[in-house]
Amino acid sequence: MNFVPGDNLQAGRITDLTLHHRLRDQDKLVDVMVKGTEADRTSVSAIGNLELRTSDGKYVPLRQVATVAYGMEDPIIWRQQGKPMIIVQADVQKGALAATVAGQVNEQLNTLRAELPMGYSIIAGGITEEAEKGNSSIFAVIPVMLFVIAVLLMLQLQNFSRMALGLLMAPFGLIGVVGAMLPTGTPMGFVAQLGVIALSGMIIRNAVILIQEIDQDVALGQSPKEAITTASVHRARPIVLTACAAILGMIPIASQIFWGPMAFAIIGGLAVATVLTLTLLPAAMSMLLAAERRRPAPENTLQPSVQL
Repeated sequence: MNFVPGDNLQAGRITDLTLHHRLRDQDKLVDVMVKGTEADRTSVSAIGNLELRTSDGKYVPLRQVATVAYGMEDPIIWRQQGKPMIIVQADVQKGALAATVAGQVNEQLNTLRAELPMGYSIIAGGITEEAEKGNSSIFAVIPVMLFVIAVLLMLQLQNFSRMALGLLMAPFGLIGVVGAMLPTGTPMGFVAQLGVIALSGMIIRNAVILIQEIDQDVALGQSPKEAITTASVHRARPIVLTACAAILGMIPIASQIFWGPMAFAIIGGLAVATVLTLTLLPAAMSMLLAAERRRPAPENTLQPSVQL
């Protein structure tokens, strides 16, 4: 059997082995494989000579409808939201926080972003993208969380002013959070935000304990000043001991890269908030009780009944 390699060759037959025929050898079928010559397989012009069949049955060379040339391209085109993209990855040195490094690199890329042509963009992904997703999930439930906390405080204290006072003590913990994280260069990431949320619960709990005991002492007949002093002295030891226990529990994980931000947030915030709970909160309760005592009592509009 004679076969001319130039007859009706397709692209696959030039670049690779192609099954052309089978010959019978007694009880076996032997595959006859054909392949283009070395010149055909390494020449761009040979690909341009490939014939394409038109709708009317005629053949035209490929070079008449396309431009064939050598080039380099990615074997896989990655896409995000339907747009092609190129991923640039890197690792950080030991001891460095990925979120901090990513933020610094992202700021330095602003100059390059301004020079990009239309249709091109640089987006920070990886840990930065995941942190944004985590922050979005937290912010989405904060209104519900605040509503539930307010309802629970109202059920416990049964007074709007006491409830507001307990909630207003939580933001004072941010003073300690900033004081602990700023000197150490700890970023306020997703884990640190979880620590701030947990810190708020601890501060409100201590405030509720102190407010409730002051109200109980006043109900027992003590003067506001005496009730505030007695409750502050009586609750100082439990509040300080529980705060110290929480702070000491955070120290072992403060040096870790992942859990370190949460530990610094709780350590600094709880230390400052404990001092303010035992000093600022009694002063606020003194002003609140004094305002309530100055408030005129509601007049009794019912006329007394006279029996003859």
